[in-house]
Amino acid sequence: MTNGEKSILYDFEGSIARVTLNRPDKRNALNDEMIEGLKAALSAADENDSVKAITITGNGQDFCSGADLLALQKISEGSVQENADDARSLMELFLQMRLLRVPVIALATACDIVLASSSARFGYPEVKIGFVPAIVMAILRRNLSEKRAFELVTRGVEIGAEEAKQLGLVNQVFKDETFETDVTTYVKGFEKTSKSAVSLTKSLLYQIDCLAFLEACETGVDVNVIARMTVDCQKGIANFLKKK
Repeated sequence: MTNGEKSILYDFEGSIARVTLNRPDKRNALNDEMIEGLKAALSAADENDSVKAITITGNGQDFCSGADLLALQKISEGSVQENADDARSLMELFLQMRLLRVPVIALATACDIVLASSSARFGYPEVKIGFVPAIVMAILRRNLSEKRAFELVTRGVEIGAEEAKQLGLVNQVFKDETFETDVTTYVKGFEKTSKSAVSLTKSLLYQIDCLAFLEACETGVDVNVIARMTVDCQKGIANFLKKK
């Protein structure tokens, strides 16, 4: 990447927004600039009413190799407050993905849907350098069983795409040779769905995560009522009744 190139690229085609990590020479390792760029790109996509799904990809052979060397140096030399601010910035990115109205699809634990090529590898190697995958663990623990999550974050080993899918870390695994085509076909499936319905569904799914059963059902009642009042639902019911 030259000095004139952006570390985050953003564009959209039809109803699909594309966000690309653009530091292939650094294996798309995250730094402050990339995190802020991701936040800005995701906000731009969320504000575009025509967007129904967001994909996050990486230029080059790696999707993202984690924090870059300068970020690690910053961690080792920073004050408590500086490290707290830095960690909170990453937390804000993960939270933003959860709060976006549309699905976020990528090769990362923090996203709503994870698609992987058959040769992809996943791992949380932080413990090997005395660090902790602290923020992403809140999401990882919700995706996997306690024992498998514990194994991944304390051993720091890599696993393949198929094993990651079996564990529940990955939604779909596509062949390397047809990966881009398969991902495009998969993502375009959201073009056939109601944006308001998917948005309400996403919000409810994450909202009920920490609720007791009765509270979750009560929240479901509220969302059910809201959904009935949307234009998409009213049009959908009208079209269904016409077919009958």
